[in-house]
Amino acid sequence: MSRRLSSSGTPRSRVNRPGGWLSALPGRRGTLAELYSGRANSFGLLRLLLASSVVVSHMYPIAWGHLDPLWIKSGQQTDLGKMAVVGFFVLSGFMISASGARSTIGRYSWHRALRILPGLWGSLLVSALVIIPLLWHWQHGTFDGYWNHPQGPVNYLEGTWNTAISTGWDISGVIEGGIKRGTNYDAGVNGALWSLKYEILCYIVIGLMAAGGVLQRARKFVPLLALGLWVLILRDWVNMPTLRGIPGEMNSVVYVPFLGAMSMHFIIHLVFIFMIGATFQLYRERLVIHDGLALISAVTLGLSLWVGGLFVFGYPAFAYLLLWLAIRLPRPFQKVGRKRDYSYGIYIYGFTVEQALAMLGYAKHGKPVYLALAMAGTVVLAALSWHLLESPLMKAKNWTPWPVRKLKERGAARVAAAAEADPLTAPAAAPSAGEAPKVSA
Repeated sequence: MSRRLSSSGTPRSRVNRPGGWLSALPGRRGTLAELYSGRANSFGLLRLLLASSVVVSHMYPIAWGHLDPLWIKSGQQTDLGKMAVVGFFVLSGFMISASGARSTIGRYSWHRALRILPGLWGSLLVSALVIIPLLWHWQHGTFDGYWNHPQGPVNYLEGTWNTAISTGWDISGVIEGGIKRGTNYDAGVNGALWSLKYEILCYIVIGLMAAGGVLQRARKFVPLLALGLWVLILRDWVNMPTLRGIPGEMNSVVYVPFLGAMSMHFIIHLVFIFMIGATFQLYRERLVIHDGLALISAVTLGLSLWVGGLFVFGYPAFAYLLLWLAIRLPRPFQKVGRKRDYSYGIYIYGFTVEQALAMLGYAKHGKPVYLALAMAGTVVLAALSWHLLESPLMKAKNWTPWPVRKLKERGAARVAAAAEADPLTAPAAAPSAGEAPKVSA
């Protein structure tokens, strides 16, 4: 018996294949491939909200000496700042895997370096050469002793430029001075930098996959890697004495070349969530954007925070929920961050601004005033970072080193010479302006 065909000639059994049983439920909007557009999405807004959440979360340990309320409410599974970091890794996995799939390894590496390093280095210089020296002067009435301190700015920059944080978190004991005075409760100049080396590690993993052809020809490896990491997390959770809490041994450390000491706990958990984002990208033609599934994800996330199992069930649910929001939020939200993306700057400056405000005594005015001042100062520095460093340098994304450019020119010249000698080997002419390119069905 022959199968019935749809009006397009496709077997009906395949028309509704993406989404399976979800296709029969109300709320199906289409596949991610059908709905996603590089310009019509709310990733910019989500990044801003996640970065701002990090600032909100950090004010508690910096100025009040305890983690934000989500830490207690989730049974000490997570806090608002760490959930925001998880969200960043989901979005990065989605976008970075697309970059790796369409770029050469050299171009991919150059793009990733341009996006993360200039802003980071700018924030380090502003902290070590402007903000912290001024706080030293506020403490001591002079700059003497700051620059030649054994744990001074040069020592800090040498250990932090590559995100390794190998020479300590403080500069010249300035933050330690605030702790002794009872104004500060966290010992780092910029504790938010901890996650950047894990982000870079994920970039390297995606780059190796792209160079090996995995993203183009063996994409199943990505969800299989995510599944393998999920099994490790599930095993840790099953072996826990309670449903809530943090599974795994966070103090287990491995040393990664260039990046330094890294926690196995965060390697497993953050690479896992990054690979979920990458899987969404690579299988976007099969991933259904469904309002009902988003509701299920929201409920799952809430229950995992309340009952337990956040890392096993809540993380994947959170990942889908973020992607659903990126597609389904109203169109006005899609304009946020499209031309000016301050989210990275907010992330890398917020902690230092909050440390400075706490040291100057602004916490005594209460959390709303302190947070408002912290956000204002952070956004100003983030805007300067974007307009003076990040955006101008990203314009160099298509720059090619002179030796590589010469090699390409010689290769093009050889192809042109061969085509002139034998026209039959010449490539087909590109379609003229206004003519639609001919593609195979």
